[in-house]
Amino acid sequence: MFCFQCQETAKNTGCTVKGVCGKPEETANLQDLLIFVLRGIAVYEEKLKELGAADRSNDDFAAQGLFATITNANWDDLRFTAMITEGLQRRDQLHSRFLAAYKEKNGSDFNAVLPEAATWTGSPSTYADKAKTVGVLATENEDVRSLRELLIIGLKGVAAYADHAAILGFQKDDINDFIMEALASTTKDLPVDEMIALVMKVGETAVNTMALLDQANTTAYGNPEITEVNIGVGKNPGILITGHDMKDMEELLKQTEGTGVDVYTHGEMLPANYYPAFKKYDHFVGNYGGSWWHQNTEFESFNGPILLTTNCLVPLKKNNTYLDRLFTTGVVGYENAVHIADRPEGGAKDFSALVEKAKTCPPPTEIETGTIVGGFAHNQVLALADKVVDAVKSGAIKRFVVMAGCDGRQKGRNYYTEVAENLPKDTVILTAGCAKYRYNKLNLGDIGGIPRVLDAGQCNDSYSLAVIALKLKEVFGLEDINDLPVSYDIAWYEQKAVAVLLALLSLGVKGIRLGPTLPAFLSPNVAKVLVEKFDIKPIGTVEGDIAAMMAGN
Repeated sequence: MFCFQCQETAKNTGCTVKGVCGKPEETANLQDLLIFVLRGIAVYEEKLKELGAADRSNDDFAAQGLFATITNANWDDLRFTAMITEGLQRRDQLHSRFLAAYKEKNGSDFNAVLPEAATWTGSPSTYADKAKTVGVLATENEDVRSLRELLIIGLKGVAAYADHAAILGFQKDDINDFIMEALASTTKDLPVDEMIALVMKVGETAVNTMALLDQANTTAYGNPEITEVNIGVGKNPGILITGHDMKDMEELLKQTEGTGVDVYTHGEMLPANYYPAFKKYDHFVGNYGGSWWHQNTEFESFNGPILLTTNCLVPLKKNNTYLDRLFTTGVVGYENAVHIADRPEGGAKDFSALVEKAKTCPPPTEIETGTIVGGFAHNQVLALADKVVDAVKSGAIKRFVVMAGCDGRQKGRNYYTEVAENLPKDTVILTAGCAKYRYNKLNLGDIGGIPRVLDAGQCNDSYSLAVIALKLKEVFGLEDINDLPVSYDIAWYEQKAVAVLLALLSLGVKGIRLGPTLPAFLSPNVAKVLVEKFDIKPIGTVEGDIAAMMAGN
């Protein structure tokens, strides 16, 4: 195996024996083969589109296949084997359609050479051996490899957000078309400038996809509101739901109503507490615990069933006892965990197994008490725009620091806690994603009633932060978004954060600090391009970075 798609990759180079995340070699290789098969599908999708015979039947499959390979999403080899088999069947059907469409348009048979991803076939017994030949290192040139992987890694984030939106009935053909275009491009020998252009187009597509998901979530559940979220526990047994899928949240709340079973969020699902549609449920108690990497202790002490709707899922340790309480759904998979099937068309998922399990479990063990405040998405912040603008003009707010992104296990991430603690009292932190857990329980106070930590929501709600910045640019009559009193100190871990990073670059944001380390998949030459064009820089010391940010650097 060779995997370097996440921030914790071994020695910041690549995992070659077993993932630092816990991913076995066999699983990593199957994920590589699934991406290879998706490339083959994309080759035919692109060719059919060129012939005027575009096929939309594989849009969802491609997005879900990419999503399943995101760090800490799916650990189940049987699921990957099934997806590869289905992918080959879909690709071969497309092949037949393409040959027929080509002959109909040109009056002759297609006889040009196709990339191997479009022609290789095999049975499950051959997958393991084939997978070893199609991974990251199959591309020998370091810079070409870097650009292709930056493209695919960002594309995985786009695919995740597109899948969330599609579940709520929101899709755009141009987003799905680009997913296919990007996948197909990695089977071609393209000039460097074309590869860089495609990487930047991932950022543009990420903005559009996050906007679509924002529209989907707010249409279905209302605009997030400023909310005090309980972090204590009740006396009833509970179900803990984590991940990003709001449709699963909605259906779980409906199916637990009146059962005597409470519902709590964990990690990435915390922002569900901010949506008006979910506040009517009295048994929606609040949030339990912190970010994803605390699962081994917090899932244990929760005592009840846990539902994983998306990443991140941490492998159980030998002393963990909650496997019989662990349920997965959607793209998530874990060997020997119960998987909740997809909803039938027009219907809902069946969460009755979780409800019945919860009734046999004791209530959650209390690990903390109190509340945390969130719900500062763009609609809510823009409603306070006059107050915010006045605070900036009066000098009460000197600077905003965007500290969005991911949390993780690495000790170096204490940097973000220390930055939050040491920023001057006239600064406001804008955050989204699980990076917030490094400082959202600190007592950082407020500025004239404006909390010093404004949590917009999940990582995809980084879109809200971009909307806020663009609105401030308009209000202050600025020509360049980089003239705002805003600094970017971003924490990354997995592939959705890469999509968010590329989205910010596509909006023209420069001077981003990225940590705890720069991505291993950036070759020195590719990193140099990003540094020279966008002034991306690694984090430094807490004191040095704060001084530089306050000086506008």
